[in-house]
Amino acid sequence: MYNIHMGVPEMEKFWNDLSQSVQNGTASKDEIKLFNRIGKALVLLSNNPRHPGLQSHEISVLTARYGTKVWCSYMQNNAPAAGRIFWAYGPEQGDITIVAIEPHPNDSKSNAYKKITLSLMQTKSDDSNS
Repeated sequence: MYNIHMGVPEMEKFWNDLSQSVQNGTASKDEIKLFNRIGKALVLLSNNPRHPGLQSHEISVLTARYGTKVWCSYMQNNAPAAGRIFWAYGPEQGDITIVAIEPHPNDSKSNAYKKITLSLMQTKSDDSNS
């Protein structure tokens, strides 16, 4: 099993805000659906990043930009702007860091992946909040 971490600061804030609104009962139906999709994908990712349902694959353009391999896994299929989780192994062995959650970029556009903001991996001193 892999330990899942949220990248900082964007992913950590996004996940904390979404989780808090679901917990407080203030989340919209769409936010609850998103929370459940992400949660299911994170469980699969934690257990086996190569799970067939995730269809994980490297995104070489993001790997070059980020400086370490960046992978993309499916949150859902066959839906307009289907959600994707972008992640990297690390910061430690046995860890996976979620660096972005985005709608699937339109691959036919030459600059599709340039629009994705990638969060940073937590350092050991930041790791107390994961």
